[in-house]
Amino acid sequence: MEMEVSKILGYCNSRRLAVVPQGGNTGLVGGSVPVFDEVIINVGSMNKIIAFDKVQKEAAKLVEMFQLMQVVCAFSVMALFMGMYLAVLTNGDVLDMVGTLRKDNTGYDLKHLFIGSEGSLGIVTKVSILTPPKLSSVNIAFLACEDYPSCQKLLSEAKRKLGEVLSAFEFLDSHAMDLVLNHLEGVRNPLPSSAHNFYVLIETTGSDESYDREKLEAFLLRSMEAGLIADGVLAQDINQASSFWQIREGIPEALMRAGPVYKYDLSIPVEKMYNLVEEMRVRLGQSANVVGYGHLGDGNLHLNISAPRYDDTILAQIEPYVYEWTSKHRGSISAEHGLGLMKANKIFYSKSHETVQLMASIKKLLDPNGILNPYKVLPHSLCSYS
Repeated sequence: MEMEVSKILGYCNSRRLAVVPQGGNTGLVGGSVPVFDEVIINVGSMNKIIAFDKVQKEAAKLVEMFQLMQVVCAFSVMALFMGMYLAVLTNGDVLDMVGTLRKDNTGYDLKHLFIGSEGSLGIVTKVSILTPPKLSSVNIAFLACEDYPSCQKLLSEAKRKLGEVLSAFEFLDSHAMDLVLNHLEGVRNPLPSSAHNFYVLIETTGSDESYDREKLEAFLLRSMEAGLIADGVLAQDINQASSFWQIREGIPEALMRAGPVYKYDLSIPVEKMYNLVEEMRVRLGQSANVVGYGHLGDGNLHLNISAPRYDDTILAQIEPYVYEWTSKHRGSISAEHGLGLMKANKIFYSKSHETVQLMASIKKLLDPNGILNPYKVLPHSLCSYS
């Protein structure tokens, strides 16, 4: 596969034909779509398993994980699983860094140069992936909190008390819950006794089912006694666990069904994260529904603004205020989604001019003719395209 990609890139580079690598084409920032008349290299068939390390017995989800990565995927979580890999550069040269060593500190760690670069530096055609063994014990709790500080304190306690078994800590506000209940069929609130301001999903993953469950139950009891949890339920079987996750994972679909939506994927210090949601509600008043949810465990806020229609007046109230607020609090304007076309010129809200200039220099070195995924990731003022 890499030789085919090598020939294509070599040909395109010699004739200064722009190229867009495209995988699942599910991005949210226009990172995998052509802007003008670029050649598309579809890498959707790069899903073959070449070999297994015989020591690795648990690899049931390897194919699914690889398909999700699909070269231009910007999700940083994949960096936890990616080992060395093979990349094809713009001139057709093949950069072979495939290996299975867990530790290798010889020189620069070049693989991280390509992670999150959205196909703008080279096309990855082969990877080695660490597939951790599937653990036998998974427990999920769906909880209600009355205010955001309680969610924040609950996270701190979960990190201290659950430690090594804590695998997920997700949150959503009442606006997100209402959207899911109103727009998705078959979804119900597992805590129907009364409405709550915030909901938290906690997942633990370990190897000792009875010990892990007892540890989670003890944590929940202490947290309820401390007033951090207003209500909660622990999943009794896999079906109930799936229904809990369906609420959290169904929010994007519910937003889409509700109508036009402005989406923002931000990293913000946990203690400040929900302040932005509240400030946006004040700014927009009754003109839009501001929804906050995300991965509280790593400070990733999905700020979604659902409006009756796409409106320049509403957008002017949102941007650049959201980016300025995030920058002021030393956050990132892209936690997971990447920059793509939509946010390329907004990179300075998260990175210094010196840092962006260095990125542009690296781009120029690896792609001197500017053919790879033009107009993406870096500001147009610093890049020249054929």
